[in-house]
Amino acid sequence: MANSSGSQGTNVIQNHNFSGGMHSWHPICCESWVVSAESGDCYAVVTNRKECWQGLGQDITSRLSPGSTYSVSACVGVSGYLQGSADVLATLRLEHQDSATTYKRIGMWDKVEGSFSLSCVPNRVVFYLEGPSPGIDLLIKSVVITCLSANGRERVDRGCIAADDENIILNPVFDDGLNNWAGRGCKIVLEDSMADGKIVPQSGRYFASATGRTQTWNGIQQEVTGRLQRKLAYEVTALVRIFGNNVSNTGIQLTLWTQMPDLREQYLGIAKVQATDKDWTRMQGKFLLNGSPSKIIISIAGPPAGTDILVDSLTVKHAAKAAPSPPPIIKNPAFGINILENSDLKNGTNGWFPLGNCTLNIRTGSPHILPPLARESLEPHEPLSGRYILVTNRTQTWMGPAQVITNKLKLFLTYQVSSWVRIGSGASAPQNIKVALNVDDQWVNGGQVEANDDRWYELSGSFRIEKQPSKVMVYIQGPASGVDLMVAGFQIFPVDRHARFKHLKKQTDKLRKRDVVLKFSGVDSSSLLGATVIVKQTKGSFPFGSCISRTNIDNEDYVDFFIKNFNWAVFENELKWNCTEPQQGKFNYRDADELLDLCKSHGIETRGHCIFWEVESTVQSWVRSLNNNDLMSAVQNRLKGLLSRYKGRFNHYDVNNEMLHGSFFRDRLGNDIRANMFRTAHQLDPSATLFVNDYHVEIGIDPKSSPESYIEQILDLQEQGAPVGGIGIQGHIDSPVGPIISSALDKLGILGLPIWFTELDVSSANQHVRADDLEVMLREAFAHAAVDGIVLWGFWELLMFRSNAHLVNAEGDVNEAGKRYLALRKEWSSHAHGHVDEQGEFAFRGFHGTYDVEIVTASKRTTKSIVVDKGESPLVMSISLSSRM
Repeated sequence: MANSSGSQGTNVIQNHNFSGGMHSWHPICCESWVVSAESGDCYAVVTNRKECWQGLGQDITSRLSPGSTYSVSACVGVSGYLQGSADVLATLRLEHQDSATTYKRIGMWDKVEGSFSLSCVPNRVVFYLEGPSPGIDLLIKSVVITCLSANGRERVDRGCIAADDENIILNPVFDDGLNNWAGRGCKIVLEDSMADGKIVPQSGRYFASATGRTQTWNGIQQEVTGRLQRKLAYEVTALVRIFGNNVSNTGIQLTLWTQMPDLREQYLGIAKVQATDKDWTRMQGKFLLNGSPSKIIISIAGPPAGTDILVDSLTVKHAAKAAPSPPPIIKNPAFGINILENSDLKNGTNGWFPLGNCTLNIRTGSPHILPPLARESLEPHEPLSGRYILVTNRTQTWMGPAQVITNKLKLFLTYQVSSWVRIGSGASAPQNIKVALNVDDQWVNGGQVEANDDRWYELSGSFRIEKQPSKVMVYIQGPASGVDLMVAGFQIFPVDRHARFKHLKKQTDKLRKRDVVLKFSGVDSSSLLGATVIVKQTKGSFPFGSCISRTNIDNEDYVDFFIKNFNWAVFENELKWNCTEPQQGKFNYRDADELLDLCKSHGIETRGHCIFWEVESTVQSWVRSLNNNDLMSAVQNRLKGLLSRYKGRFNHYDVNNEMLHGSFFRDRLGNDIRANMFRTAHQLDPSATLFVNDYHVEIGIDPKSSPESYIEQILDLQEQGAPVGGIGIQGHIDSPVGPIISSALDKLGILGLPIWFTELDVSSANQHVRADDLEVMLREAFAHAAVDGIVLWGFWELLMFRSNAHLVNAEGDVNEAGKRYLALRKEWSSHAHGHVDEQGEFAFRGFHGTYDVEIVTASKRTTKSIVVDKGESPLVMSISLSSRM
C-alpha cells in the first residue's frame, strides 16, 4: 500500500480510518466490511465487485464550500489475481436537482493523491473510490480530504465544516418562496399577510401556512439529510402561531425524524411550545445526532386537525458551548437558623397573615419537641412553646397561614422545611397538608403529609431558589374547605449538607469495606520478609449503573464513558411494552437485543424495565381498547413472551411500574392482577429478582408515595403471594436533604428487602449545585445498609429525561457534576502498598470487589487476583507464590 500524506487541517471525510466500522461509508453496488489488523489499525475491504465503477462512497455535501480547493490523500491497495497493474480512481458524483448527474475524476493514482475544486456545491456530492477490474477486491486504510486556501496552503480554521452561525435550514424565512419546504400530509401556502392584514411576517417578507390539516401530525417539513454532523449539538429556533378552527391556544411541536441505512426509524422531539392566534411565539430547543442517518427530516406539527400552523422562520445552528457555571458564592449562609418570623408564636400572630378570608387564632397544646427530621440540621434550639395557629373559617383548600420571606432567602442555598400539623374534626377522608411557596406566581412544593386522624403529624420537605425573585410567599394549605388546620413549630432554615458527610464516610467505611489479611507461602521466609506488596482494586462489587438507549449507543464517545464508569444498565424505553409491541402482534425486540449484546460484551449486568406500567397514559392505545377478557389474555401473553425470551438474561425486573400513582390494570382486572403478574413472572424466570418501582418515595412531597404507603402496598402484595424481591426508588429529586432521605430509607429498610435507587437524577442549571446534589444522594445511598445498588437515569446532555441533570456535556466534556461522580467512584476504590511482615503477612482494609495483588521479591514478581466480599470478620486469604499464574 502507498503511504497517505498526513494532514493537520479539518478532514472532510468522516470515520476516515474506519475505526468506527462502516459509519458514514456505503458500498456502491457491492459489499464491504471492516477488518482489524494485528497492529490495531483498521481497513475496509470492498468485495464482490462486478464492474470497474463499483467501490466505496461517502456523502460529503454538507462539508464542502464553493470555490475552495481540496487535497485528497488515501492509503489503498488491492487483493486478488492481477494481470499487470490495478488502477484505483477517486471520483466525485455530482447530483443536481434540475440537471443530469455528472462525475468528476479527481485522480488515477500511483501515489494516491490529488485535488479538486467546485465553483458551486450541487444538491449532493458523493466521494468514492473505484477502478480495479471486476473480481479484484479494493482495500482502503484511510482517506483524508483537506480544505486548502487560495494559495494552496492548508486551512486550519473551521473552513470545511459549516460555520457556527450558518443555518442548516435552506430558505429559512421563505424569501425564495416554498423552495426546499414540503407539507407533511397537508398543503403549504406562501403568505405575505392573513386575516385582513392583522397577521404579517415578523422577519422577512413572507411566512408559510400549513393548511388543510386532518391529523395532528400534519404540518410543514424540510429534509436536512447531509447537512447535520453526528455528535454535534444543534440549537433550534422557530417563530410560530396558529390560525382558524376557533382554537386560540394549543401546543406545537418540532420533531426530527431520522431513518438509518438499515431502515430503523426514530422520532426525536426537539421543542414544544403553547402557540396562540394572537402573536408569533418563539420555540426553542436543542438536539444531538448520534448516528449517521440516511435520511433526516425536521417538521413542525401538533395542533388539532383544522387548525393552520403558521411558520415565520426556522433556524438550526451548531449550538455554542455554554460557559461553565461559576460556583455560587453565598455570604453568611447562617446554616440551621430559622428564617421565619415569630415561629414560636410568643407574639401572637405577628408576622403571619391569613391567605384568603380564613381566621387565625393562637391556641396551646401542641408538641414541645422538635419534629425528628429537623433535629440534626437546626442549631441548638429551645423546646417549642406549645403554641399553635388554629385556622378556621376555611372555605377553600388553599387557605391557611402565610408569611412573605422574599428578603430572607439566599440564592442556591438548600432550605429544609419543618412543621407540626394537625386537622380538626369533620374530615370525611384523609387530608393532604402541604407547604407551598409562591415564587413570582409560580408554585413550588415545600413538602406534604397526609393526615387521617386528630394527632399531630410531622411535615417536612426542602426547596431551593436559583433565580432572583421579586416576591416569595410561603403558606400552609391543603385540607378540604370547612376542615380546621393547626400549625405548630413551623420553621424554614438553610442546611449545611456537607456537615453530614463526615458521619456518612464513617458509615461507608464500616459498611462497604472489610479487613483483609494476606498470608504468603511457597518461598523461604528469608526471601519473603520485606517483600513489596502492591494491592490495586480493579473492579468494585457495588452496582453503579445508568440507563441507556439504542440510539445513544451509535455515539462511540457515549459508549466509552458508559463502559468505563458503570457496571449495571437499564434500558430507558426499549423493554417497555409500548416499545416491544406498539401494535398488537407486531413485535420489536431488536433494540433490546442489541443493548443486551453490548452489555454482555463488556460484562455489564442489566435490569429489566419494565414488564408493565400501571399509569394509564403510558399504556398503548390498542391495549386500552381491549375488553377485559382480551386484556387478561394480552397480559399473560406479554409475560410469557418477554420472560421466556429473556429467561436468565435480566437480573431484575420492575414488574408493574408506579403502582402508587396508577391503577389501569387493577381497575380493569381486579386487585389480584398485580400479585398475579409477580407470581407468573417468577414462574417464568425464577432467577430474576422482582421489584416494585415508584417515584417521590424519598423526599416527602407526595403523600401518594410516602414510605408508609409504599410499605403498605408491598405487604399487601406479599399477603397475596407476590414474590416481591426488591424495592425500587426512582430518585428524580431536587434539593435533597440527607436526614429526609435517610429517614425514608430507614422506614423502608424494616421490610428486609434490598433497596435500589433505580432512576436517580438531580437537576440544577448550576453544575456546582448539581454536583453537590448528586454527592448528597450518592453518599446517603452508599452509606445506608439497606441500599444494594444505584442506577442513574442517564448521564449525557440532550440524551436524558430531565434537562440540567447531565454529567457529560453534549459534545463529550465532563462537567462539574460528572467530575464529582468520578471523584466519588475513585474515593470508593481501594489501593494499598507495603511490605510482608515477619509472619509472612500483609494486611489492608478495602472496599468490596476484585483486586490484583502484586508481590515483588528479590528474585521474582508475581501477580494474583483476589475477591473481597462482604463480611464483618477479617478475610484471611492464603496466597502461594510457588504456583504459576
